[in-house]
Amino acid sequence: MAASCRLKPLSRVAVCGGTHGNEMSGIYLAKHWLRDPMELQRGSFAVTPFLGNPRAIEKCVRYVGRDLNRTFTTEFLSSAEAEDEPYEVVLAREINQTYGPKGSAQAFDFMFDLHNTTASMGTCLIVDSEESLMPMHMCHYIQMHYTRSPCPIYLYKLPGEETYSINSVAKAGLALELGPQPQQVVRADLFTQMRDLIACALDFIELFNKGTVFPAFEIEAYKITGRVDYPRYPDGEISAMVHPKLQDKDFLPLRPRDPIFQTFSGEEILYEGNTTIYPAFINEAAYYEKKVAFAKMEKHTFSIPGLQRE
Repeated sequence: MAASCRLKPLSRVAVCGGTHGNEMSGIYLAKHWLRDPMELQRGSFAVTPFLGNPRAIEKCVRYVGRDLNRTFTTEFLSSAEAEDEPYEVVLAREINQTYGPKGSAQAFDFMFDLHNTTASMGTCLIVDSEESLMPMHMCHYIQMHYTRSPCPIYLYKLPGEETYSINSVAKAGLALELGPQPQQVVRADLFTQMRDLIACALDFIELFNKGTVFPAFEIEAYKITGRVDYPRYPDGEISAMVHPKLQDKDFLPLRPRDPIFQTFSGEEILYEGNTTIYPAFINEAAYYEKKVAFAKMEKHTFSIPGLQRE
């Protein structure tokens, strides 16, 4: 195990609901906290709730012009203003100025981003990479203290890829992805789980700020290696659907020659890879437009060094 690392205490934390305007748990939690933020507050740091995409929330759609949660890259944050640019590009710059700027010393210390999925992801914790020390320790703390359900860790950044999510404007971040939940629907059970997860994560920050020493550990996480599109006809139309034996099997092993798709005429299409993978976001409704049937994940065990405040 590596030596313990020291980080500065956190003073400013943001919680975003409604990055996607039809994912209702985070939207209604953020609206609740904007009315009554008391349950968010801790003694050693301030928490600011906000709504990520107000126009999309008003219309109850994922986005208005483009996916806000893919718009926090240098390409968009540094581009010159244009009359015909999508609403979310303008919004991303505003969020970056308020809670960033991305990569700066002035940025918020931490940001939570609250999401729902139509896939059977359960109670999923999303971090950019295993090298993000504070979020990985937070995930470990949540896994140890939140016992209602397993909390798999999804590492979303491909090698060489720039972080693109809304919480990347802060110095560190964690996204919660709870499902399955239909778009435009709020379920009380997932609402409560998300609320409890945030409370647990805020407790971790409070302990860290007060000097708790968190020892090194090993942790299992799922790291993305690529994405798989649906089979298609020559004209681009989808020609098959997720196979019943794969449906709802997020984070479970998919082995070579296992079925992954079923054509509309009933034929099976098998996984032709050479190694076992762990699919995630299987048949996610929002990813049809992105031509993604599921994400390919590898399961790894990572050694995370200890953590304490400076």
